[in-house]
Amino acid sequence: MSRTGLFGLLAEFDTADGIVRASRAVHQEGYRRLEAYTPYPMEEVLDALHLHQTHVPKVVLAGGILGLLFGFGLQYYCQVVSYALNIGGRPIASWLPWVVPSFETTVLFSAFGAVIGVLALSGLPQPYHPVFNVPRFAQAASRDRFFLCIEAIDPKFDLDGTRQFLRSLGAVEDTEV
Repeated sequence: MSRTGLFGLLAEFDTADGIVRASRAVHQEGYRRLEAYTPYPMEEVLDALHLHQTHVPKVVLAGGILGLLFGFGLQYYCQVVSYALNIGGRPIASWLPWVVPSFETTVLFSAFGAVIGVLALSGLPQPYHPVFNVPRFAQAASRDRFFLCIEAIDPKFDLDGTRQFLRSLGAVEDTEV
């Protein structure tokens, strides 16, 4: 299937329409371990590769629920368990004054969940990636060229077959990464 040390096959396209067509064709062909690199954000490529599914909202929700429980739990512990004072016949465990601080901890933990979720699920920080070793990618990826990399760990990856398939889609150049 793949050679030792081979990360994948990087195909270069010179137009935005070319990478959108290639992304659709590659996904329809059954490749799933791939990444597209464009000089500007392109929703069409995300749609073609079906990459809109994200788990960040679930992480934010979990952070919010954890923050709510932490806020209520901390106030309950402080006012009922650790330092219970019955002043003026008021109930010791009154939840009404705890609403605002609990809301604040919910927002705080949700924000932390969003930041940590985005960083963790996107694989950041990533100071090194194997495609950085390709000279053409380093020169043109952020300027005017479009790249599509199919990883060697993809079950459908076959070096010669994948290379021929990418060339049939109009790749200007393909490089082993």
